[in-house]
Amino acid sequence: MSVKIGVLALQGAVSEHVRALELSGANVVTVKDVRDLDGVDGLVLPGGESTMMRRLMDRYGLFEAIKLFADQKPVFGTCAGLILMAKQIEGRQGPHLGLLDIDVKRNAFGKQVDSFEADLEIKGISESYNGVFIRAPYIKSAEENVDVLATFEGHIVACREGRFLACAFHPELTDDPAMHSYFVHMVEESI
Repeated sequence: MSVKIGVLALQGAVSEHVRALELSGANVVTVKDVRDLDGVDGLVLPGGESTMMRRLMDRYGLFEAIKLFADQKPVFGTCAGLILMAKQIEGRQGPHLGLLDIDVKRNAFGKQVDSFEADLEIKGISESYNGVFIRAPYIKSAEENVDVLATFEGHIVACREGRFLACAFHPELTDDPAMHSYFVHMVEESI
C-alpha cells in the first residue's frame, strides 16, 4: 500500500525531502495551503528558519490546520521542523505547534559556518548514519514518554513520541533514505 505524504513547502530543502520519500515508496505532495493537506496520511516539516516558517504558516492559514492534522496523523520534523514541534524552546515564550514533550535549544551547535557532518547510530533505523548538521538545534531534555533515538556528544539529536518523529539534522541532504523510510513505515502503520 502506498501512502500519501505531504512536505510543507514554505522553506527548506523541499525537493530533497520529496526525492527521499519517493525512494521510500510514498506518493508525495507539496503543501503550500490548507487544501494540500486533503487526503495526506503523514506530513514532513523541513528545515529552514523556525520563526519565519511559523510566520508563513500563519500567513497561509496552515498553522491551525497542521495542529488539527497532527491530532490524528504522523508528523516528521527535521531541524527547524523539530523546533516547531517542541513543547519548550529555550529563549522563547511558549511553543509553536507543541507536539513533542521536549525542550530544545536553537542553533545549539553554532552558526552556518559551524555546520558539520557526524556518524550517528540511530536506534531501530541505522547503525551508521551520516548526520548533516546546519545551524542545528539539539534536544536539551525529553520526557519519559519520548524515545531517544540518537545522541551526539551527549546531546539528543533524534527522537520519537508516538506518531511524531524528529531529528536535529538534515536527512534529506544524504543519499541514505533510512530516516524517510522509517517515517513512511510509521505512516503505513498508522492507517
